[in-house]
Amino acid sequence: MTMSENEMREKFYPRERQSVPAARKFATGAVVDWGFFHRLDGIALCVSELATNALLHGVPPGRGFLLRLRLWEGAVLRVEVHDSGGGVPRVAEGAGGTDEGGRGLVLVDVLADKWGVGEREPGKFVWCEFICPGGESGDGSDLGTVGFGPGGAA
Repeated sequence: MTMSENEMREKFYPRERQSVPAARKFATGAVVDWGFFHRLDGIALCVSELATNALLHGVPPGRGFLLRLRLWEGAVLRVEVHDSGGGVPRVAEGAGGTDEGGRGLVLVDVLADKWGVGEREPGKFVWCEFICPGGESGDGSDLGTVGFGPGGAA
């Protein structure tokens, strides 16, 4: 499928705390424009979590992250957060009730229909997909990514 301009949106954000709410607002606007109202809260939360993870763990000083949103055939919304840091994000096990962190990818794993990690040079991108009822999810194979379904299983 050839994407038209209204089927993909992206924006670059600097390594600043204000970038997380700005990314969430940008994503919310796209989600509303594309009519994914039934998944709005989950998508916004996943954008916040992926952007926060990029800032805390993936973006070196002086760099930023890219938020990319794609809509395929009106049925699958894909969120990608690109950063130039190394490492492969994993779902944390055993985050305690008073721990301040460690739950971001747990939330993404529960809220998204599928998520995964792709390589780029330099760094990586973490993506998650949301399926509209009646839609089908891509498997990420066209983008050279590894995908996970609910529960973190490939």
